[in-house]
Amino acid sequence: MSDNILIQVEDVKKYYNGEKIKALDGVSADIKKGEVVVVIGPSGSGKSTFLRCLNLLEAPTSGRILFDGTDITDPRTNINNHRQHMGMVFQHFNLFPNMTILKNLTLAPIKLRKKSKEEAEKEALALLGRVGLEDRANAYSSQLSGGQKQRIAIVRALCMNPEVMLFDEPTSALDPEMVGEVLDVMKQLAREGMTMVVVTHEMGFAREVGSRVIFMDEGRIVEEGTPSEIFDSPKSDRLKSFLAKIL
Repeated sequence: MSDNILIQVEDVKKYYNGEKIKALDGVSADIKKGEVVVVIGPSGSGKSTFLRCLNLLEAPTSGRILFDGTDITDPRTNINNHRQHMGMVFQHFNLFPNMTILKNLTLAPIKLRKKSKEEAEKEALALLGRVGLEDRANAYSSQLSGGQKQRIAIVRALCMNPEVMLFDEPTSALDPEMVGEVLDVMKQLAREGMTMVVVTHEMGFAREVGSRVIFMDEGRIVEEGTPSEIFDSPKSDRLKSFLAKIL
């Protein structure tokens, strides 16, 4: 395995209802360290299932996923250990409403990473500063806008010092004017070399920030390439018709 490859996906299938629903139908992909892989495609194409399989929130029906050389689909693997190295940000923020923002951010590092309260709080406050929200440390999630909550959700994942960040349509639940502030944080992460896999409908982000774009349809990868290859010279008719509808 190349030293540079962080995640290897080998012929992963995810079937429901026997084999009636093929959410993933033989997907293979390599994700290299420092790469920003953007996954696009129509609703129901398998994008989110692909992402959720990467940290086994969905267990594949068959196939293998290797993370840093370890087969995480092997039942003997301690998946919770590996999940600590994979940050995940969902459409909805899933912040604990009864805790302050700082408590939300330090809970996992203290419990799982065994950090001291002082160390966890210091790192959390530094990360809050990076996303312009250090003044909200003692607020509760009900006091924040959607864009602020999503930036906090990104910081919460970063507090675990992950090797890769997985984003599942992180801006789709936001008001349009809040989308930019979340995408700005993601762009900053990309510039700093964070490995990212992003499922999104934001084609501008895919074009500007993606090092590689994967187009999925019907549970398969139809086409992949650089943003320029995907958006400026698509090869497959399916990708051409998808882009014609959304661009």
